[in-house]
Amino acid sequence: MKVDIYFINAFTKQVNAGNPACVVPLKKWLPHSTMLAIAKENKVAETAFFIKKKNSLYELKWFTPDIEMDLCGHATLATAHHLFTTSNELKEIQFKTKSGVLKVSSSNGFYNMILPRREGKLAKLPIEIKNSLNIQPKEIYKSRDYLLVYNSQTEIKSISINREIFDQININPGGVIVTAIGDNYDFVSRFFTPQATFLEDPVTGSAHCTLTPYWSKRLKKNKLKAAQLSKRGGEIYCIDKEDSVVISGKAVTCSKIRKLIIPH
Repeated sequence: MKVDIYFINAFTKQVNAGNPACVVPLKKWLPHSTMLAIAKENKVAETAFFIKKKNSLYELKWFTPDIEMDLCGHATLATAHHLFTTSNELKEIQFKTKSGVLKVSSSNGFYNMILPRREGKLAKLPIEIKNSLNIQPKEIYKSRDYLLVYNSQTEIKSISINREIFDQININPGGVIVTAIGDNYDFVSRFFTPQATFLEDPVTGSAHCTLTPYWSKRLKKNKLKAAQLSKRGGEIYCIDKEDSVVISGKAVTCSKIRKLIIPH
């Protein structure tokens, strides 16, 4: 069978920025091993596979080159961008996923995703993470991901990871967020995943499910503008609600390929 694969950058409008994702429309689900193999071959942080169910309801799955994920913000945004730009009829999209039904709307060039609110709880930093960091955090929280809070944007930019030590911990499907107040943003962050093909994720939508409630409470405001300080970088707009967060950003389609797939 042949499938179309769309290469889309999320949380940016530039072809050399944001977080690249691959979006793969399907008529029916491929075997898990085949989708994982496709994700490996795509060589991006996440590949999203979707199937249309009815009207504006779609089933959505996310794969890194290593595992199937429980939630991926940037690949959801990329999928929504693909659907909104190829259909004039959609007003709102609902994605049935491992994290429940996720709703996405479009307005003024932004895609607005309603995602689960994942507030972190005070935690102790595992020794493997502690020993892998060149700069130690001042606060530590845990939800799906570890959230490490630092003093400044300069510290966030300066953080380096000793991967040999870092990869000794297994927190699949989670990772480690490092964050601080931003110089020109409400807050900034970076995101690292142990034992993953890509150590640092360029722009991580799902991390903002935890970042948003933390910074909303600390800054006493529910609307926030954020930046992820990876080499590619990206901007994220966040709204904190009682039981969810709204994560917004832009996206751009970079290319499309058609590929022959032999199911594994």
